[in-house]
Amino acid sequence: MDELGYLYFKDRTGDTFRWKGENVSTAEVEARVSNVINMMDAVAFGVEVPGAEGKAGMVAIEDPDRKVEVSSLYKSISMVLPAYARPIFVRILQSANKTSTFKLQKVELRKEGFNPSLVSDQMYYLNAKQGQYLPLTLSVYEDIQKSRIRF
Repeated sequence: MDELGYLYFKDRTGDTFRWKGENVSTAEVEARVSNVINMMDAVAFGVEVPGAEGKAGMVAIEDPDRKVEVSSLYKSISMVLPAYARPIFVRILQSANKTSTFKLQKVELRKEGFNPSLVSDQMYYLNAKQGQYLPLTLSVYEDIQKSRIRF
């Protein structure tokens, strides 16, 4: 409340992010992705990409049994999310740290971002021309950092 008695809404940090001028709800992305992958746990967050406006969407999916078909994942996601809300990066988690209420923890995932030298999990990036997620290698990461690959 301010000195005049007005109340203001303040969003919780991490519940939304901006990408290309649009507000993206992480809860909506998590719910839609979870439905697409047969109700597996998914957590969404924004990551910074050099030379891009806002934060790109990233989703981490807990899939120890490797059931997610990454080759068809983008096609399924594109049917349920608008273009600006579709994750640019996907991380497949062998296991995930959870909160006391059994939600996946975002803080560490957000810190690690999409840097393959910081993570041992499989990661993918969206190749829009091919309309699918492709493996995120160290050379691809360097190309993204140097703006040779843009989103």
